[in-house]
Amino acid sequence: MELRVLQYFLAVTREQSISGAAEALHLSQPTLSRQLKDMEEELGKQLMIRGNRKITLTEEGMILRKRAEEILDLVQKTEHEITISDDVIAGDVYIGAGETDAVRLLAKAGKNIQMEYPDIHYHISSGDSTDVLESLDKGLIDFGMIFGPIDASKYEYLEFPVKDEYGILMRKDSPLAKKDVIRPEDLHDKPIIFNRNTRDGDLLTSWLGKSLSELNVAATYNLLFNASLMVDEGLGYAFALDKIINTDGNSNLCFVPCEPELSAGMSLLWKKYQVFPTAAKKFLEEFQKLLSENENKKKG
Repeated sequence: MELRVLQYFLAVTREQSISGAAEALHLSQPTLSRQLKDMEEELGKQLMIRGNRKITLTEEGMILRKRAEEILDLVQKTEHEITISDDVIAGDVYIGAGETDAVRLLAKAGKNIQMEYPDIHYHISSGDSTDVLESLDKGLIDFGMIFGPIDASKYEYLEFPVKDEYGILMRKDSPLAKKDVIRPEDLHDKPIIFNRNTRDGDLLTSWLGKSLSELNVAATYNLLFNASLMVDEGLGYAFALDKIINTDGNSNLCFVPCEPELSAGMSLLWKKYQVFPTAAKKFLEEFQKLLSENENKKKG
């Protein structure tokens, strides 16, 4: 399967029509149709249903669209890394990160080297641990930032010098909003909104002292902003990390910390035996330096 044909396929999915894609690609419609038909025959699967007005992807077509986007992104990233001159320290650093105030440390490391290396650019994509590890394993990002334990057989990592505090995000008119802290028993009969990666025996369910089947799991999320909207509509109480959702001013929401205290450590990780381009290497060196300086301040 040629990269050129994958680009054609993505153009069709974007334009939702053969004619629109052919015009955008500066190809004749018969030529484009033939290329797509040849690809379907090569794969032995129908990828799209051709309607009167627009193209609809089959299930196999949707899978190919996702993989094609990943493949072409990786090709573009690789080409850019290889073609940069050895004499110039420049390039792109790709980081996948969970939603946390600790992203400030990543930004600080980038800022520290910005004056000396202004041609290094940073691209941070948000997602939970599942999203970040998937992108890291596929080579779509250089570094991942996740909460919890790390598989040391697959990844190298650096632990952040700070931890994020968990609490409960709720409406200000909720029955629990008047409390100074939330204890496990306060939530046992309440509808709870969890991160989608929550499992029995992990940090949150251990704190609650209940299995998920014993709790009222109203919904799950992978990005806290979406959870905050569900909370705002009264769907339930969401486990959340502090300093992510703004609860000041006219917000309908408030954040109440957990008691006993519930905190999560985080790490910056990368694949073992990873060969970094110069830009990513410079970023990692600066981040390591930043962590070392923070450690020395604590000791001092």
